Amino acid sequence: MRFISQTSSDGVTEHLFTLGEIPGVLWTPEDAPGPRPLILMGHGGGQHKKAPGIVARAHHFVTESGFAVAAIDAPSHGERPKGEEFARIVTEMRGRAAAGEDATALVLAMHSLLAGQAVAEWQEVLTAVQQLDHVGAGPVGYWGMSMGCGLGVPFVAAEPRVSAAVLGLLGATTLAETAARIAVPVQFLLQWDDELVPRAEGLALFEAFASAEKTLHANPGKHGDLPRFEIDSSLRFFSRHLG
Repeated sequence: MRFISQTSSDGVTEHLFTLGEIPGVLWTPEDAPGPRPLILMGHGGGQHKKAPGIVARAHHFVTESGFAVAAIDAPSHGERPKGEEFARIVTEMRGRAAAGEDATALVLAMHSLLAGQAVAEWQEVLTAVQQLDHVGAGPVGYWGMSMGCGLGVPFVAAEPRVSAAVLGLLGATTLAETAARIAVPVQFLLQWDDELVPRAEGLALFEAFASAEKTLHANPGKHGDLPRFEIDSSLRFFSRHLG
């Protein structure tokens, strides 16, 4: 892991890093030593590790609960080169959307294309970050909506170090079998009027989780209308399960 820069503001230190070809960012409490819970945060499709929503949640988690938060650019996103198959899918997806056609199948194809690489990269980043003295090998949570959920479900299912997850804004079409392997506590967010994810598909994904403790948060509004108060709800969820 190579650190590129370090800046601090409002009690939060931001460390930009690369791990091999993976660009990432780690937020920690300023000048606070010792181990702490870690939240891995997956961004949505077309976004990147420092999308405004990711930064806002990360700062809130750090300042309110002293967590460390890490985010990386997903494959073919942010600072990373676009793969040929990814570019083809995105071009076709935009064409269908412009024509008013349903592009759901292409969105899911994109998630499937990226998931295998993303799972291995998140595991590599998790191992590296937990070796840092100011993070340590403490409890780990995962937060991801939309594509962050599409890549997060297979990651959480494969990674025993993750002990709680906040997921949502996605359906069960290609994820139900994988979700059935997740038994850690899950908080699932669903937008009742989501124009991209049919309500029944979102409910089916929630039902597929094998978790003994799982909670559904359904809010009115479209895909991008997730209420800001869900940031506090996610923080309370992680505080309960990660300490």
